[in-house]
Amino acid sequence: QVHIVESGGGLVQAGGSLRLSCAASGTFVGDNDMGWYRQAPGNQRELVGGISRIGKTTYIDSMKGRFTISRDNAENTVSLQMNNLKPEDTDVYYCNEFEVVVTDLDNWGQGTQVTVSS
Repeated sequence: QVHIVESGGGLVQAGGSLRLSCAASGTFVGDNDMGWYRQAPGNQRELVGGISRIGKTTYIDSMKGRFTISRDNAENTVSLQMNNLKPEDTDVYYCNEFEVVVTDLDNWGQGTQVTVSS
C-alpha cells in the first residue's frame, strides 16, 4: 500500500501564506495525476485542485489565483503553495492521485491542518 505523508500546515493570519508538501512511497507521484483535497469536520472530503503528470494544473474557482500546485517527479513530491489565505481555507489538507469522485479513493495520509485566523 502506498504511504502518503502531507506536511507544512499550521496557523496563519488571513492574508498569509503556507506551502504544503506531499511525499509518497515508490513512484506513486510520478506515475499519477495528483490532487490536493480538503476536509472540514463533518464534511465530505473535496478536491481543490490537481496537476497532471506533465504539469497541467486545474483548480476549483475559489482557489484560482491564490493557490499553485507543483510537482517534482524525480523527488516524488507534490506541493501546494497557498497565498492570500482566508479563514474559509481552514481545513485538513490531503494529497492523493487525482480523482473527481473522491469517494473512489480509499488510501489516505494523515493530512495536514491549515488554520487561518481572521
